[in-house]
Amino acid sequence: QVQLVESGGGLVQPGGSLRLSCAASGIIFSRYIMGWYHQAPGKQGELVAVITSGGSTSYRDSVKGRFTISRDNAKNTMYLQMNSLKPEDTAVYYCNAYSLYESVEYDYWGQGTQVTVYS
Repeated sequence: QVQLVESGGGLVQPGGSLRLSCAASGIIFSRYIMGWYHQAPGKQGELVAVITSGGSTSYRDSVKGRFTISRDNAKNTMYLQMNSLKPEDTAVYYCNAYSLYESVEYDYWGQGTQVTVYS
């Protein structure tokens, strides 16, 4: 059974930092493109950052220079270091694992972790 479990969310003041983790089980982690998405109240979900199996990264413009995505394939875990947090970063953050293998898509989601940046 595939499980993606996020942790590390919480309350933080503007300018603060949080580190999110996503622990994966039931998949060959190193084969998956891993990503963080967020969804603010009343808004659609958005891709925040993605990291390929080879370690290439990409970020949405609003978090460039503030957030860093990384992965540890030996620990089956992905991270999101969030610095200089802003109130507009407030959202539920979801972990995603995606793979296309022999024309079959594998797409898994975690339950989410709440990040609240309050002033």
